[in-house]
Amino acid sequence: MKTFMSRAALAGLLLGASMLATAATPAPKGAEVSIVSPADGATVPQTFIVKFAVENVALAPAGDVTKNTGHHHLLIDVDKLPAKDAPIPNDANHMHFGKAQTQAEVKLTPGKHTLQLELGDSGHLPFDPPIVSKKITVNVK
Repeated sequence: MKTFMSRAALAGLLLGASMLATAATPAPKGAEVSIVSPADGATVPQTFIVKFAVENVALAPAGDVTKNTGHHHLLIDVDKLPAKDAPIPNDANHMHFGKAQTQAEVKLTPGKHTLQLELGDSGHLPFDPPIVSKKITVNVK
């Protein structure tokens, strides 16, 4: 019986620790991200620069666990925000800027595209609540 209780206690501790490891980082009060340029509705060439800004939160590279810091993720043509309990994907629609970059060169196909920023914590997880910019539309020539 003692062995069973010891194993149950250990399992409970491990489960609790694993849940804490994936808990979302609280968003700093008043934290905001925005796309500085291009402007919403702008016509842009196939390759263009997107500039990012933050307010009430600092930028830090991925892996830096300094409190109240994060790094940008550019969401391209994404209809639904990434899951709050998993790292933001790293693919053609979710660009990572884990070196705390404040701008990016983006290449898109001609047509209409949406752009939105989401700030991720040191482990690429969305903050709670998510820190996201207004979604903009660009027309690519």
